[in-house]
Amino acid sequence: MRRAPGPKRSAFPAALAAIGLAALTVGALAGCVPAPAPAPTAKPTSSATATPTLDLQGTAQQNLAYFDYVNNKFIDEGGDLSGRPFIDNLVKAGFPKSDLEVTPDRTTVNLAADNISFSVRLGKTCLIGQYGNTGYASTAQKLLSTGRCLVGTTRTIDW
Repeated sequence: MRRAPGPKRSAFPAALAAIGLAALTVGALAGCVPAPAPAPTAKPTSSATATPTLDLQGTAQQNLAYFDYVNNKFIDEGGDLSGRPFIDNLVKAGFPKSDLEVTPDRTTVNLAADNISFSVRLGKTCLIGQYGNTGYASTAQKLLSTGRCLVGTTRTIDW
């Protein structure tokens, strides 16, 4: 049997399909090519860390690193860890004595307090430190509405 002649088929749709398939294959394979590795950047290596400095015109937050540096150094050197030595060390480090506060370092039955708190007023902000049986901690806070940094009873700094 012979087929009856029909309309002539064009080769164009088949060629278009082949081109589309080739483009799709190339696009899919392009996603498989690994991206070039980023070039390493040089990092400055310095074994020396800059020592923080005091800025009495700055805020507590701006001076927190210096406050921590001074107090941690004092603790690490094994100084007397009661209230007066902390205050004396802060004065030696440049903080004005008139802007300092400290809680009592003795209990009502004359035992060493578990923790003492001390602070520095800087404008309308405060550096607050605490040292005792849980170690050292510090924070920068706003000045209280009382004009003080510490809540509760503080020791008179009259030496």
